[in-house]
Amino acid sequence: MKELDEVIGRARDWRRGWQERTKLQRIDLYTRGTLAGLPWIFLVSWGLLPLLPVLGEGPVPAGLALAFFAVNVTQCVLSNRDLGAAFAHHRGLEPYPRRRLRLPAALLAVLTGLLVALAAVGDLNNAGLALLVLDVPLAFAIPYVLLVPVRTYLLHCAIFTAALVGLLAAVGAPGGLLFGAALSMLVVILLVLSSVRPSAWSMSVMWQAEEARDMQARLAVAEERLRFGRDMHDVLGRNLSVIALKSELAVELAQRQNPAAMDQMVEVQRIARASQQEVRDVVRGYREADLPTELMGAQGVLQAAGITVTVEGADGPAGIGAPAAVQAALGWVVRETATNVLRHGDPRHCWIRLTRVRGAVVLEVENDGSGATDPTGGGGDGGGPGEGGGSGLAGLRERLGALGGTLSAGPAGDDLFRVTATVPLTPSRPQPDGRPAPSAPSSDAPAVLPEER
Repeated sequence: MKELDEVIGRARDWRRGWQERTKLQRIDLYTRGTLAGLPWIFLVSWGLLPLLPVLGEGPVPAGLALAFFAVNVTQCVLSNRDLGAAFAHHRGLEPYPRRRLRLPAALLAVLTGLLVALAAVGDLNNAGLALLVLDVPLAFAIPYVLLVPVRTYLLHCAIFTAALVGLLAAVGAPGGLLFGAALSMLVVILLVLSSVRPSAWSMSVMWQAEEARDMQARLAVAEERLRFGRDMHDVLGRNLSVIALKSELAVELAQRQNPAAMDQMVEVQRIARASQQEVRDVVRGYREADLPTELMGAQGVLQAAGITVTVEGADGPAGIGAPAAVQAALGWVVRETATNVLRHGDPRHCWIRLTRVRGAVVLEVENDGSGATDPTGGGGDGGGPGEGGGSGLAGLRERLGALGGTLSAGPAGDDLFRVTATVPLTPSRPQPDGRPAPSAPSSDAPAVLPEER
């Protein structure tokens, strides 16, 4: 029972590790796993089945067959070991140490010699020998094709083919068998070239695109910081210069016991207070969220991540008479939920709906793919701020609560997850303690919402 629990635990850890990977990381792992499994598939088919009849032909052929299979297994192990370094070399991340090719190349030579010996002493038919010829260079060629240019790869394969056919001819192989061996080599050369190189090229392009998106995001953050810095400089630069000049003037007037020094300090005080207000305005404008802008931004970001986005009622805020404060609060909801859609689960579709219900504006953000992970982080839909372990939704609740609005999140069935924000168009009456009274959500609006993990 303990062993079964350990197996189940490892399976859950593997599943959790798979779910925590990004889509690109999953594709990369799948591609590498497929190429790593290719030599083993052909080992038990092309490399094993032709050897079975030879095992009953005597000790020498049987020994050669067993040695051929053992060397082939070792070659497959080395191929898997070198595949990751070959991918990194192909992407230009790090050079491949050429000394690591010595042992695989030596094993390829040994494997070729064993094949020629089997052709000389074993009773291999033409089909069996052709299959063995197909299997001989495969494990070595998969990483090797990523390390050299295509022209070099084809030239080396041609030299190896000529040497193999020449050795088979030297041990008395008939002409038909030699032609079959050459044809088999051509097939395996093109198979490796057409499967491994395009796969590695596709992964390189996708990783470069991912790195470009990361760089674009960092540049956007840097640009926003520069913009904010320019705004602060424009606001404070002139006022601080005036404050400095008037302070110096006030000091000189005070030293002369001139009553005008008091007037100058009053003016400094007025400019300082005006600067404080201007800084608040800049920060408020910097942090304010505009609903139409956030809807367009969320749609663009989600679509860039490969998620199909449907926005309904995007032209509604002005048409339904939503005040600016309501639009700003809902803009923050769109921003936070779009971030959570990207961060949690593996969504393919996202729906954003904006409607007016019984004197309130209702915003719904719904996405699929929530079955793989729990977007609430185990918090359910009834948790208060901070219960889900994050602060984003807690902050949204505070923003909406100041306007008498509510926020809810949770599963909506059929592998869906829904966030619902309801904000009244008219302010609610405050409670005795000064807080706004929470407005009951409309019966037409779903009472479900996600907790941030």
